[in-house]
Amino acid sequence: MMIDPDNQPVRKSPLPIHGTRLRRVPLVLLLVFLFLLLVGIAVDEPTRVLEQARSVCLSCIGIG
Repeated sequence: MMIDPDNQPVRKSPLPIHGTRLRRVPLVLLLVFLFLLLVGIAVDEPTRVLEQARSVCLSCIGIG
């Protein structure tokens, strides 16, 4: 612990000085995820996924 001029103990932050960089990483990852989500929706990926899921389910039970 360090002592400030008023003789009060001062605790150091547990994060390093470059802590702002650590907080940017989740934001960047979130933006990348949102971008990829929008691209997938724009190319009509949800419809294709649902069609494939339906065909797999029907083939699993022996109908299709």
